[in-house]
Amino acid sequence: MPDKKEINLTIDGTKVTVPEGTTILEAARMVNADIPTLCFLKDINEVGDCRMCIVEVEGRRGFATSCIQKVEEGMIVHTHSKEIMEARKIVLDLILSNHQRDCLTCTRNGNCELQTLAMKFNVMDVEYEGEKNKHQIDDLSPSIVRDFNKCILCRRCIATCKNVQKIGAIDCINRGFESCISTTGDKSLNEVNCTFCGQCIEACPVGALREKDSTEIVWEKLKDENTHIVVQTAPAVRVALGEEFGMPIGTNVQGKMVTALRKLGFDKVFDTNTGADLTIVEEANEFIERFKNKGTLPMITSCSPGWVKYIEMNYPELLDHLSTCKSPHEMFGAILKSYYAEKQGIDPRKMFVVSVMPCIAKKFERQREEMKNGELDNVDAVITTRELARMIKQGGIEFTELEDSEFDSPMGEATGAGAIFGTTGGVMEAALRTAYESLTGKELEKLDFEQVRGAEGIKKATIKIGDIDVKVAVAHGLGNAQTIMEEIKNGKADYQFVEIMACPGGCIMGGGQPIKTAKVRATKDVRKLRADALYTIDEKSKIRKSHENPVIKQLYQEYLVEPGGHKAHELLHTHYVKREKYQ
Repeated sequence: MPDKKEINLTIDGTKVTVPEGTTILEAARMVNADIPTLCFLKDINEVGDCRMCIVEVEGRRGFATSCIQKVEEGMIVHTHSKEIMEARKIVLDLILSNHQRDCLTCTRNGNCELQTLAMKFNVMDVEYEGEKNKHQIDDLSPSIVRDFNKCILCRRCIATCKNVQKIGAIDCINRGFESCISTTGDKSLNEVNCTFCGQCIEACPVGALREKDSTEIVWEKLKDENTHIVVQTAPAVRVALGEEFGMPIGTNVQGKMVTALRKLGFDKVFDTNTGADLTIVEEANEFIERFKNKGTLPMITSCSPGWVKYIEMNYPELLDHLSTCKSPHEMFGAILKSYYAEKQGIDPRKMFVVSVMPCIAKKFERQREEMKNGELDNVDAVITTRELARMIKQGGIEFTELEDSEFDSPMGEATGAGAIFGTTGGVMEAALRTAYESLTGKELEKLDFEQVRGAEGIKKATIKIGDIDVKVAVAHGLGNAQTIMEEIKNGKADYQFVEIMACPGGCIMGGGQPIKTAKVRATKDVRKLRADALYTIDEKSKIRKSHENPVIKQLYQEYLVEPGGHKAHELLHTHYVKREKYQ
C-alpha cells in the first residue's frame, strides 16, 4: 500500500507536516496546540456536535470544526484567536446553562471534562441561565445509575454502545429542548437490552452515567465486629488503581493495594487470581471432556458477566456452547464460604465476601440466583476499582506512601496464568497451558501463546497440542462477539475453543476502571500499558501454570477430589437462562 501524501500547514505560527487525511485536531496535537473537545472520542464519536473544538482557518468564512475537518495543503490555522476564544466561551456557557452543576457531590468531581473546561475558561457564572430540563434518575439496575440531568448530549455513550458494542441500548429521543439520551420506551436500563458492560460510563465526559455505589454496605460490615469480612481483588485492579492516585498508567500497585485493604479493616485480603487458577483447572478439564467425548463445541468462556448476559438475550439457542464454570470471583467466593470457612472454624453465615472488580456487570452477576450455594450468595458485595479508590481516600490513607505487603494465606497464592486473566487472550492462554499438559502428559516448554495476544478485535489460531490441532478464537468487545456468534449460528465456525470478553481490551478496560479523558485515550495506549503490566507479572511469577498452584492442588486433595467431580460441580459450576431483551 503506497504511503499517504504529505500535507504541509501552519498552526499558530508553527509549520507542521502530516499525512493526508489527518484532522486539524490531530495535527494541532502534534505541535502541542491544546484544542478543547467534549463530544470527540477518537475512532468512536467523531461528529463535531459540541463545537468546542472550532478553529479559524485563514481565507474561510466562519469557523472550522477541527475534530472532523481534514487538513489541506498550505492551510493556516489559528486555534486560540480572540474570536475563537469568545465563541468557545459562548458554546460552553450554553452547555452549562442546562447542566445540574452539583460538582461537589458528583462522583466525577475532579475528573470531569466539562468541569475542567469551565476552570480553563475561568467561568465564574453562567450568562445564559434559563429553564432546565428535569429528569428522574434511573437507578433500578444493580450496575448503572443514569442521571440525565448531568448529560450534555455529547452522544459519546450512544456511539460506544451502538458502534463498538453493537448493542444500541440507548439513543437520543425527542426533539429540540426535549432531546435526551434514553432507551426504547424511555424505560430503565434494567428493562432493556443493556448488558451492564459499563463502556458508556467510560465514554461519558461528565457524571451522567456512573456505577451503582456499593461502598456504604461495605463500610457498614467493616464496622460490624460479628462479621468476618473478606476481600478479594481481580488481576486488572492492581494495574489500574494507582491511576486514581496520580501514578502512571499501568503501574502495578499490588503491594500497596493489599496494605490499604488491611488498613480499611478487612479481616482477610485474598487474590482473585487464585480463583482464576481454579477456574482454569475446571475449564480446561471441561474443554478436554467435550473435545474427547464430542460434546458441544466450540466451548466458549463464561467469566465475563456482560458477555454472558449478552448471549442470554441475543443467542439463547447457543447457550450450550458456554462453559458451565462460574467466573473466578464467584468460584472463589463459593470456596471461601465452604472450604475456607470449615478450615478456619467460621460460620459462613457470618462471613461477608467483597470482590474488588474492574467490572460493573459483576454487580449484576453477584445477585443472580445461579450464583448461590444453598441460601448463601457466593459473593456479598462488588465494588469497582473506582469505588475502592474512593474508600481509600475516605479512610484518610496516603496510598502512594504505603509499604508493600503480601496477600493472606492460606488462600493468597496465585500463578502468572491467573494474572493474565485480566487482558484479552489471557483466559485462552492460561487454559491452553493447562490443557496442553493434561492432554499430552508432557511439560510445556514455551508458555507464551503470542497467537492469542494483541489488540486485534478477533484473533484466530491453530494450536498444536501433541498430535492434535486445536483451533481457537479470541474476541473482545461485544461487537466482535457478535461476529463470532453469527459464525457459530450459521455453521461457519471451525474452531473448538473460544474466549469472549465483553469489554474492548478485556477486564483491564472494564466499566469500573479509572476513567480516562478523551485526550488521554487519543494520545496514550491505555490498554497496552495495563496489559503489559499484567504480562510482566506473569513473566516474573515463580509458577506460571494454574494446575501447579500448590493452593489449588491442596484444595483438590482435601476437598474437591478432582476437576469436574461432584463437589466441584456443586460449588463451581452453574447454568444459564434465556433473558428477554425488553421487559
